[in-house]
Amino acid sequence: MHRSFVVLSVTAAFAFALDTHALDLVFADGFEFHDFPVDPIIDSGAPANAPALFGAAGAPSGGPCLADPQIGTLFPDNWLRPRFTWVPSGGENLFELRITAQNQGHALLVYTTASSWTMPANLWTALAQHTVDRAITVTVRGATVAGGSLTSGPETGSSGAVRIAPVSAPGAIVYWTNAPGGMLMRGFRIGDETLKDIASPADAGAGCFGCHTATPDGTYVGFSAGEGGGAGLALLSADGQHLTPSFISASAQTLMARPDQDAPAFSAQHWTSGDRIALTMYQSNIIWTDLEAASAAQGAGWGVLARTGETTNAASASFAHTSDNVVYVSTPDPISLGVTVTNGDIHVVPYNNRAGGVPSTVVATQDNEYYPAYSPDDHYIVYNRVPGAGSSYNNAQAEVYVSPATGGQPVRIAANDPSSCTGQTSPGVTNSWPRWAPAASDDGGRRFYWLTFSSTRAGGPTQIYVAPVVDTGGTLTTYPALYPWNQAPGDASHTPAWDDFAIPF
Repeated sequence: MHRSFVVLSVTAAFAFALDTHALDLVFADGFEFHDFPVDPIIDSGAPANAPALFGAAGAPSGGPCLADPQIGTLFPDNWLRPRFTWVPSGGENLFELRITAQNQGHALLVYTTASSWTMPANLWTALAQHTVDRAITVTVRGATVAGGSLTSGPETGSSGAVRIAPVSAPGAIVYWTNAPGGMLMRGFRIGDETLKDIASPADAGAGCFGCHTATPDGTYVGFSAGEGGGAGLALLSADGQHLTPSFISASAQTLMARPDQDAPAFSAQHWTSGDRIALTMYQSNIIWTDLEAASAAQGAGWGVLARTGETTNAASASFAHTSDNVVYVSTPDPISLGVTVTNGDIHVVPYNNRAGGVPSTVVATQDNEYYPAYSPDDHYIVYNRVPGAGSSYNNAQAEVYVSPATGGQPVRIAANDPSSCTGQTSPGVTNSWPRWAPAASDDGGRRFYWLTFSSTRAGGPTQIYVAPVVDTGGTLTTYPALYPWNQAPGDASHTPAWDDFAIPF
């Protein structure tokens, strides 16, 4: 809860409203807050008379295009302080960023010669506390200046509202990156401006690794370790210390070292002493492995999860959260690495105490659906789709969809679409590997979800993005993507996992 305080006179009565977000203090001028500075912020290099240069109304169009954040997006209230980035039009070399909100006493005005500006932490903290669930209008104008005078402009570019959600985005994102120093798993908690190196392949004694996820307690990262079909199952601590779990038995170590084990998954319902289970893909089947096994024999230390009546191959299995179901990809075609498929459909099978059962179909079309994952409350399944029988591997046509977990009309999320500034459109930007945040939050009859995925929309290497999704009585509203600017833009970063990873402060 956010609060503001005022000393009350003992001789006067004051009325104020208490809601779930704030005790709103109304100033004498009628505004609730004055978080923005009265004077404009003039960046180094911008002329001192920049506010006067932009005093004219100028042209109503033709100005800079706001690339990030995209107009219409929704921030979690614990997001890292926003960085506003725009693409100049023509020869513009001086810019005005104006941010207004109905409950703020005046506008935030910034003048800069750069094509981006990052909000100071104190301003973002105040805005995220006070201007929640309200339209925050962002307008960018540009002009060309020479010799202290305008030669063109000002011209208005992007203008529109963004909002701050009344909830936070939980947990941490850990992703695979091919950085200049080599392959790494890196991570950050939502709101962090710095990254944490989690592990390299050498830490796992492997030449390559990937397809990672969190154990239910967030202590460990489980991943495939090894080259291609030689990959085995490995677990290392998420704190960057590269520790292995003490509970893994000798028999389990033998089972984990088998080749062709990919894409591990875990369940909170099977993560207590005596029942610590890892699902992996193995020889086109879903298998379970007992990480505390006393025997490496099939049926004792491991087994195939039966898909009764189904003769297709299986890929990309993962557990539900509130039930004991497993979602996966069913395909008649060969698969590789446990996740690369064509002609995939989304199916669900019960875990049923390692016995499996009869599968049911959630999504089945003429397109290839793959990389499914349950929402934290199991109401929805997110997945990728490419047209026809296109491969799931690094496919530029990939887009992200959300389906009701019991089947129904899928929703193509708005975060698939890049900013118009990039000149790119989706499909065409490899929107891939979607994963949910570890919890959803309720407020005002709405349930707020968050998704992460990777995309090539920035025109360079793949980067990680976040997508807001809001459920209002069963109707989903989706929003443009958010870009965590703490990433190294030159790194190829993808296959994100979002969970309660125990990344240290």
